Amino acid sequence: MSIRKSKLAINEIYHIYNRGVDKRDIFMEDSDRLRFIHDLYEFNDKNPAININNLISRSNLTQTKNKLLEVGLPTILREMKSQREILVEILAFCMMDNHFHMLVRQKEENGITNFMRKLGTGYTNYFNKKYERNGALFQGRFKSVHIENESHLMYLPIYIHLNPLDFDFKEWRNGKIENPTGAINFLNNYRWSSYMDYTGKKNFPSLINKDFLLNRLGNEENFTKEITDWVGSPKVEIKESLSENITFE
Repeated sequence: MSIRKSKLAINEIYHIYNRGVDKRDIFMEDSDRLRFIHDLYEFNDKNPAININNLISRSNLTQTKNKLLEVGLPTILREMKSQREILVEILAFCMMDNHFHMLVRQKEENGITNFMRKLGTGYTNYFNKKYERNGALFQGRFKSVHIENESHLMYLPIYIHLNPLDFDFKEWRNGKIENPTGAINFLNNYRWSSYMDYTGKKNFPSLINKDFLLNRLGNEENFTKEITDWVGSPKVEIKESLSENITFE
């Protein structure tokens, strides 16, 4: 696993992450998180993004926007596009208050770069307009780490999906969890990652391609067992073996 030093390659897998400028929160409320989920879907396309406001009349703007924010119901978007041409396969993701993680596989030349440019610009424009601010929202260019071997590919989804434990179970990063049952219950109810979909609960199924990882992990039951076993007996090596510094405060 190595931090990007060369051009991102087609069909290779990368850990993508970034945080808010000056460590600021980039998600202030659930409507922001839903907007980011929508943008992950909408901007992952070679075709130009559709301006939601131009699709619908003001009379039903709020109702239709709410539907568009549900990745499982991108009805209008599908009607407006004959076929999506994805730039990347999103294999896993997690959103925290001031940062995000994604595991993606590039499907087009410059796919990751184009996707992240569209995502960063689109979400920043939304955020700045909503909160009446100006300037950059994210801390510079996104970070990407090439996943070069199978062992890293196996544990990185676990690391990404455990990140929400930082809210109430910060000790997980030191290789211990005092209340494993509580930690698992917390993860089972944390909506802003791909964890639920990997454990068999439909959350944002249109957003990710989970078959790629499940073909390696076995199935949803095996993934759930891996997470449960890790939480029950944490291994600090999962953090120490990462070559890049990806702890956000």
